[in-house]
Formats: sequence, C-alpha cells, structure tokens
Amino acid sequence: MSTAPDTAADSAATPGTQSGVQEEQPKLRLFALLALATAVFITSLTETLPAGLLPAMSGDLRVSQSATGQTVTIYAIGTVLTAIPLIAATAGWRRKRLLLTAMGGFALANTVTALSSVYELTMVARFVAGVAAGVAWALLAGYARRMAPVPLQGKAIAIAMAGIPVALSVGVPAGTFLGEALGWRVAFLSMTALTVVLLLWIVAAVPDYPGQERGERPKMLRTLRIPGVTPVLFVTLVFVLAHTILYAYIATFLDDLGLGDSTGPVLLVFGVASLASIWIVGAKIHQRLRSLTIASALLVAVAAALLAVLADNTVLVFVASALWGLGWGGVPTLLQTAVGDAGGDSADAAQAMLVTLWNVAMAGGGIIGGVLLALVGSASFPWTVLLLLLPVIAVVLYARGAGFPATRHQPRGGAPDAT
Repeated sequence: MSTAPDTAADSAATPGTQSGVQEEQPKLRLFALLALATAVFITSLTETLPAGLLPAMSGDLRVSQSATGQTVTIYAIGTVLTAIPLIAATAGWRRKRLLLTAMGGFALANTVTALSSVYELTMVARFVAGVAAGVAWALLAGYARRMAPVPLQGKAIAIAMAGIPVALSVGVPAGTFLGEALGWRVAFLSMTALTVVLLLWIVAAVPDYPGQERGERPKMLRTLRIPGVTPVLFVTLVFVLAHTILYAYIATFLDDLGLGDSTGPVLLVFGVASLASIWIVGAKIHQRLRSLTIASALLVAVAAALLAVLADNTVLVFVASALWGLGWGGVPTLLQTAVGDAGGDSADAAQAMLVTLWNVAMAGGGIIGGVLLALVGSASFPWTVLLLLLPVIAVVLYARGAGFPATRHQPRGGAPDAT
C-alpha cells in the first residue's frame, strides 16, 4: 500500500529530527479511535441483537423462532461469502470512503430490518448487514494501525476492538431490554440512529488514507504464502471455534447446572474481565504479543477445565467466567495485530481472510455445539474447548519465527502504516 503521504506527514510533525529540539512523545488519535471502536460495537451488536429478540420478531414476521434465528446465520454467511472479494475489489478506494460506505450499509440494513414485516426481505437486509460487516471488520484494524506510531499500534487496535466485549456484555442485554420495553423494531431503529451519528463522527474526526495502487494490490493466495500468515489464520479459526461452542450455548450450559438465573451475572463478569483483558493487551502487546497469546489460550483452557470438573460449585463457575473473559477479551486485538504484522503490505488481504475465518468459526461453533448438545449434552462443551485449545497453543509455540514472534518487529513494508 502506498504510504508516502502519511509518512511524510508524520516526519513533518516530529520535531526531534533537528538538533537541539526535544522530541515529542507519540500520541494516539483517541477521538478518531473511539469512532472506530463505535463502528466495531455496531457491527458486533448488529450480528447478535436478534438473539435476545427472537420471540417478538418471530411473531411479527409470522415464522417460527428457529426460522427467525437464521437472521443471525444469514448475517455470518454474508460476511463469509463477500469479505475477501469485496476487500480485493475495493483495494484502491480511499479508506475513509470505504469505511463510510460500509457503515452506511449498516444504517440501511438496520432500517429495513426494523420496518420489514416480510421474512424474506428481512433476510435480505440481514445479508446486506453481513456484507457491510465483512468490509468493516477487514478494514478497521488496519485503519487503527495507520493512525498510530509503531510503539502504539497495538494499543490503537485494542481501543478500536474494545467495541466487541462492550457489545457482548452491555449492548446485547441493553438491546434486549429496549426491545422488550419498546418493541424489537425500536431496538433496530436505535442502531440506525447510532450509525447516523457515527457517520458524522467519521466525517469530522477520522483521518483519510489512500488505498493501494493497482500494481500493489495483493493476491489472496499469494498472501497465504507470506511467512506467519497461515499460522495466525489457523489459530484464529480454531480458537474462535472453541470459544463459540461454549459461548453460544452458555445459557443452556448454565441451565443444565441449575444456574439458569445466573446467566446475566455470569456474562457480566465475563464482559468486565474482557474489558480488563483489552486494557492489559493494549498496554503490553508491542513487547509481548507472543506471551500474551499463549497466556490467553491458557486462561481460557483453565476456565474450561474448571467448568468441566468443578461446575457444581457456583463460586468456581464465576471464577471460571472471569478467567475466560480475561483470556478471551484481548484475543481479537492479538490476532488482528499478528496477522497485520505478518501480512505487511498485504495486511488488508490477510485481515479479510481473518474476518472470513472468524465468521466461519462462529457459524461452525453454533453448528458443532448444537450437534454436541443433541448427542452428548452440554457437559461436553468445556471438554471440547480444552481439546481444541491444544493445537492452538502448539501452533503459537511453533510459530515463534513468523506469526507469533517473541518481540514484535516493524511490519513488513517499512512504514508504520503499512496496512
């Protein structure tokens, strides 16, 4: 990606290059990064919002709750099918224009969803939302990296990705409460209103960056041959799959333990711990990406072990949820940073593949979890998580040269904003 304009601007703004002038400490563009975090929040919440509104939605759409639940599935399918080709097709677009287009797609999709009384039209709107999500997710981590100097890139991504646990721990319960109090359509219209505010925020505060020149645009298959990219993508697929198998059915798992009334508090503990994890990862990722990734996998594994062996102890269930959140919260930041570092000038392509595999894993987790629940029961979930985390830890340990190096190096391509 062409970065000369951005690099020149950074050089002009750094007074420490002349003798006798004190060098300024690099700073984050916090207001702009919070706009990206809001975009992440909207994309995450839009995907999962129907889960808490199924009874009311199914009644208005005159279909079963099972059919209404497919509004979540079709969203993931939209992302999986279109993220890679759309990122390739829009590689030459200026980044701000692409971000505004993606978020405009969310505003349109949520408005149609809120107003539709026809199931088929609702499914089309949800597919469009998934398409917009694929573009946004592949774009946002690289956008955050480009706003920050190299030592602060991990922190910048952590701020942008903070929208995920906020959406899961606060957004979904709040959206469900709003839907129950004022109707599910109001919940979706509120998402439209928030997106409109975000569009104005992006126009006012988020800097623009160029896309890639035609000759510079990366090929997806060629990107897979870049050292480090494939290990990160493997870890993404398996780690997210493991997490989703348990998270998607956590209410069922807790209900089978006789703790159905504790689902909200357990998820709140998980969410608060996830926020703490994001803060820790953001502060330490530049020096400790590898060790933080290993620690994340181990913490989730310990949480799964507690749920597998000692789930009859209510206190330990809450301890396990805290460890789970502490391990999981920073994972999006870690994986997107790792794939961006490994991909270098092909980072947008690598990010698009990561987003695609992430959604494949989420869809797969729901399917596999459902099969496990039907065949052997919810007690199998934590054991399955443990089994899947073994190859995750092994690959992170193996990919010490590229993918998960002991110390982060400047991304390939030489410039701090190579993505």
